[in-house]
Amino acid sequence: MSNTQTPENVVVIGAGMVGLATAWYLQERGVNVTVVDRDGVAAGSSWGNAGWLTPALTLPLSEPSVLTYGLKTMFDPASPLYIPLSAKPSLIRFLLGFARHCTPGKWREAMAVFSEIGATGLDAFDEISEANAVTRIGRDHAAVGGGASGSGGGTTTLGTGVSEPTKPAEPFLTGFKSLKDRDGLLHEFEGIRASGGQVEFDLLDAADIRAMEPTLGDGVKAGVAIHHQRFINPPKFMDSLADSVIARGGRITTDFEVADIREHAHGVEVIDVHGRTQGADAVVIATGAWLGKLARKFGVKRVVQAGRGYSFTVVPEVMPTHPIYFPAQRVACTPLGDRFRVAGTMEFRDADHPLEPKRIEAIVAAASPLFTGINWEDRQEEWVGSRPCTTDGLPLIGATRSNRVHVAGGHGMWGVALGPLTGKMLAAAITGESTPAVMRHFNPLR
Repeated sequence: MSNTQTPENVVVIGAGMVGLATAWYLQERGVNVTVVDRDGVAAGSSWGNAGWLTPALTLPLSEPSVLTYGLKTMFDPASPLYIPLSAKPSLIRFLLGFARHCTPGKWREAMAVFSEIGATGLDAFDEISEANAVTRIGRDHAAVGGGASGSGGGTTTLGTGVSEPTKPAEPFLTGFKSLKDRDGLLHEFEGIRASGGQVEFDLLDAADIRAMEPTLGDGVKAGVAIHHQRFINPPKFMDSLADSVIARGGRITTDFEVADIREHAHGVEVIDVHGRTQGADAVVIATGAWLGKLARKFGVKRVVQAGRGYSFTVVPEVMPTHPIYFPAQRVACTPLGDRFRVAGTMEFRDADHPLEPKRIEAIVAAASPLFTGINWEDRQEEWVGSRPCTTDGLPLIGATRSNRVHVAGGHGMWGVALGPLTGKMLAAAITGESTPAVMRHFNPLR
């Protein structure tokens, strides 16, 4: 495939938000897609996360205070940031690189990139939610698992996009045990504005924020109401996105754990651990925290480290109606209709390590003084997922040293919020269209 040739068939490895969004946008450009995953749709970090679409909080992880805080607490299993004492050499290499980026200057550089993205991440969500596209397609689109198919050179209606909506968080709430804690977030907002970004917010006292959310307890002494943010119900949204990809003619093949990618004169071959193959003109590696295993042979040397997050759900006596964040405790809470998701922690360790109950207990210990009317022992859906983190806090999006092999990952905590935008940018690059200037920062070979 030459640099100017548009692929007819693409295999996307990974059925999380980034992989499925990339598949969706490739379909918009008339490309046949097959998505493969070792487990299933949203089996990684796309399922149990907080589901926030919050440009105001989409910040580089390498904030200088994280390093100071981390050095004091990172070996404490009860802390929001935890690193096991038995750290592997690859993790040590990641941590050293991460530490080099935890400076005010490096943070401002990364923040300028996020400010450049602005609200375009939300715009991409609107596109896949509101799409009612009719596209000229000159090849078969076979759907596996249901949906329509079309063939030949006529027009095929690709459907109405993703039916599960994004939800306005008006306002999005942040809570604090003290005014000093709140000053930390306000300082970050100053950094956003200095980098060219925008944040609209109001300050709340204890009475104000508890009037908005009666489930908040006496431990919450102050708040900030942030405007123009959104959120999703991650499981429902991911199922809807998968349904849309299938209805538009895509295949989603599960129980397909990729062991190797081989390039040949006329395309690529994707081979799973059992020797089964999928052929295509090009491939996208969107495997999250496992990205490096397949991408390294194609020149992607950046370490992608699992930053594991935990969550569970509870049913409060009075169900909150706003997402709520407690920055000092690193606790993120989201109403999911009939239940309330509570998420938190950053645990740097192997992506496939089993769930550690102590990390769930640490979230409960941090969150319980901040709420009232919740039975913390009646927890459901305990979950751990591996967020893919890079040392500089910026994702890897684009072609490798092979123009047939592309990567999309390394978003850290923001793979859900930036997934559709990532898919849009990468699909444009793969099909030879112009890409936004901000994509220059995400070169996988940097």
